[in-house]
Amino acid sequence: MSYVGPDFEPPQPRRPRRGPLTVALAALVPGALLGWLVYETVGGSGDDGGSGRATVRSSSPAASGAPSDDAKKPSASPDPTGTPSASAPAASGPLKGKVVVVDPGHNPGNFQHASEINRKVDIGTNSKECDTTGTSTNDGYTEARFTLDVAHRMRTLLEKQGATVKLTQDGDRPFGPCVDERARIGNQAKADAVVSIHADGSGAGNRGFHVILPGAVHSGAADTRAIVGPSRDLGEHVAGRFVAVTGSAPSNYIGDGNGLVTRKDLGGLNLSTVPKVFIECGNMRDSKDAALLTSGAWRQKAAQGISEGIVSFLRG
Repeated sequence: MSYVGPDFEPPQPRRPRRGPLTVALAALVPGALLGWLVYETVGGSGDDGGSGRATVRSSSPAASGAPSDDAKKPSASPDPTGTPSASAPAASGPLKGKVVVVDPGHNPGNFQHASEINRKVDIGTNSKECDTTGTSTNDGYTEARFTLDVAHRMRTLLEKQGATVKLTQDGDRPFGPCVDERARIGNQAKADAVVSIHADGSGAGNRGFHVILPGAVHSGAADTRAIVGPSRDLGEHVAGRFVAVTGSAPSNYIGDGNGLVTRKDLGGLNLSTVPKVFIECGNMRDSKDAALLTSGAWRQKAAQGISEGIVSFLRG
């Protein structure tokens, strides 16, 4: 996701870091060092010197020649306020009785509804635009296509564990939902965990993933104090398993090298009353990360890593 948009304002620039995984993340997953070595084999950590600010981009549908998604997409619905897609409760499995909400960032149709997604909505602490188009690779593979594909893969994996899975959108509405509605969907579902899937739009040479955690906010309609702790626990599990399964390294341009970043300016987190995190799976504007993000095999690993983190969090 581009950091210039409704739910992502640019964080304060940090001095870029590069190097081995920090002790904090390594402690989460004994296999993290192996993941780093695999990541270096795939393409390395990229060049130092990124600012951490995203390139502003208004994405259109993927250009000719962009990779096709492996997961089947439903046809669009004319109802912009359609109910979120949900799986039937599984008969058995370690997550039986648990509800997981997967939030695919953006919507493939957002670019056709500029006026709707640019309208302001209340995010508790202030107002922001409903949503953005998201970013894309230089070859035109959009963030919205990426996030929906990963969400479909996660749904399949989590249902096999017995969870009831709800998607905030399934390509079944012309645009949205807005960031405030995305939060409400998780709250109304009384979700045991919510993960919002994204990919970043930073500069070339900026590589790696990061998980965004809610900061303690108590202002207006926003009160995250009760979810800060469990959300951090969820984020640590997701980050640890993402490293182990995908071999990707934590971001070399945002955070302290452990793949965890705390934010207080995101409506999707500020309005949540249940444990919730965002994950930026990589940087679409870097050619090496883009090669991963456009690979169906790698997207399956990403879905598996995130899902394993959710399972580990819910099983305690």
